Amino acid sequence: MTHDNGKPPLITSSPDILCGTPVFAGTRVPVQTLIEYLEGGETIDDFLQGFPTVTRDQVIAFLEEAKACMLAKAS
Repeated sequence: MTHDNGKPPLITSSPDILCGTPVFAGTRVPVQTLIEYLEGGETIDDFLQGFPTVTRDQVIAFLEEAKACMLAKAS
């Protein structure tokens, strides 16, 4: 599965994986877990250490997409 821009999906959701919870593509790690780590004062490195199946590139890409979405809503 790819996005319209030809890149593979960053986040996936499937009823077969954690009952459809959005996860980082290719993992069983919920995106919400990253958000909870950051809200709790943990670092990206802390998150990556706890969830080695997620790559730094995935985390940065997620944060960049979230930033772009928020900036688009604000303008």
